[in-house]
Amino acid sequence: MDSSPASPTRRVLILGGGFGGIYAALELEKQLARDPGLEVTLVTRDNYFLFTPMLHEVAASDLEVSTIVSPLRKLLRRVSTFVGTIESIDLAGREVVVSHGFDGHTHRLAYDHLILALGSTTNFFGLPGVERCALTMKSLGDALVLRNRLITHLEEANGECAAGARQPLLTFVVAGGGFAGVETLGAINDFVREALPFYPNLRPEHVRMVLVTPDEVILPELGPRLGRYAQRKLAARGAEIVTRAKVRGIEGGVVTLSDGRTIETTTLVWTAGTAPNPLLATLPVARRNGRVTVNECLEVPGHAGVWALGDSASVPDPASGGYHPPTAQHALRQGRAAARNVVAALRGRPKRPFRFATLGQLAAIGRRTGVAQIFGINFSGFVAWWLWRTIYLGKLPRFEKKVRVALDWTLDLCFAKDFACVTMHPAAGAAAALAPAREVAMAEAVAS
Repeated sequence: MDSSPASPTRRVLILGGGFGGIYAALELEKQLARDPGLEVTLVTRDNYFLFTPMLHEVAASDLEVSTIVSPLRKLLRRVSTFVGTIESIDLAGREVVVSHGFDGHTHRLAYDHLILALGSTTNFFGLPGVERCALTMKSLGDALVLRNRLITHLEEANGECAAGARQPLLTFVVAGGGFAGVETLGAINDFVREALPFYPNLRPEHVRMVLVTPDEVILPELGPRLGRYAQRKLAARGAEIVTRAKVRGIEGGVVTLSDGRTIETTTLVWTAGTAPNPLLATLPVARRNGRVTVNECLEVPGHAGVWALGDSASVPDPASGGYHPPTAQHALRQGRAAARNVVAALRGRPKRPFRFATLGQLAAIGRRTGVAQIFGINFSGFVAWWLWRTIYLGKLPRFEKKVRVALDWTLDLCFAKDFACVTMHPAAGAAAALAPAREVAMAEAVAS
C-alpha cells in the first residue's frame, strides 16, 4: 500500500461502541501505527466501553460502577471517537449524520468504508404497561436504577407505616429465563437477602423473587440438565421459578402472566426480548429478522465498502447451515474479522470468511455458584462460578480494570455489601419507590 503524503486518506467509520464496534476499532488501531493514510472514527453514544457481562454485579453492589467501564480515550489512542447520536445513514451518498452537543447540532461524516455495529434495543412486544413501568438491564444507568430501586424498597418497607405494603414492595419479578434474566435474579436475590439483617422490621418471608420464563427450564441454551440444576439452586435460596409462562402486562402494580396468574409488585425487570437497532430498518439492504444480511466476509451485498456484524447482522454459518448467534464472543471476533477485511480491501488483497464455533457459555447464579458448558463439557457449582469470574476477568479490557475488579471481588469476601442509595435529595428515594420505572430512570441514573 502506498502510504506517501500524496496518497488520499481512506476514511473508515465504525458505528456502535459495543463488543463488535470496539474490537473492530482495536484491530484497526494496530493498522494506524503503520498506515498514516488511514483515518478511523468510532461513533458511539457513550464515551466509554461497557463490559455488559458484569452489569448484574454492579446492580448487586458486588462491583463499583467505574470498574466495568473503560474510557474510549484511554482504550483507543489512534482511533478517533465521536460521541453523539446517529440520526441517519446515507449509503448512496456514503455519509452518516450524527448529532451531539447541548444544542443537538449535526455533523455529516463521510466514509470510504462503513462498519455497522449498532447493537440491539429492548423489545417490549407492545405489551400493556411494560415499556412504561419495567426496568431493563442493558446499560450502566439501568444497573444503577435497579440498585437504587432495591435499596429504596428496603428502606420503605422497613418503616412501621409500610407494614401493610411490604409484600408488593419486596416482590421483584424478572421476565426472561436466559442468561441476563437468571444472572440478574441471582444477583439481586443475594443482595436483598444479605441486606435483611440491617433492617430490623424485615424478615425473609417478606421477600419474594420471581423469575418468569416461557421455557420448561431456565437457561435453555445450556441444556435441561444445567437448567434444572440452576432452578434447584435458585429455589433453595428462596427464588420462585415460573416456567411455561410469559408476562402479558403490568398495570396498577400488578403483573399479569399468560397462565392467568397475577403478581402484585412495584418492580418488573424486563430481559425477555431484544430487537435490532431501528436505524437498520431505514437502510435499502436485504434483512433477515430485522438484521442486515451479509456474506461470509461480513460484507453487505450490493453495497461496496459496507460491513455489518454482531446484533446488526445475520452472519451465515456454513458449519451449521444456519446463522451465527448474536453473542458477545461472536461479535468481538466479527469485529476483528471485519477490520482485517477492510484493510484487505484497501490493499487489494483477498478477504477471509468469518469462521468461529462457540467455545462455551457460562452463567453466575449467585452465592459463588454457577453453571457452564465449555467445549461441550458441563460444569456446575463453585467450579463453574470460578470459571465465570476467571474467563470474564481475562476478557475485561485494560490491566487497570482487571486489577480493580479483582480487588472489589476480594473485598466482597470480607465485608458486607454497600446499601447506600445515592439520590438527588432525601425525598427522591421514597418518591421513586412508588413511581413507574421509566419516569424516574433518568433522574436516578444522573444522581448516581
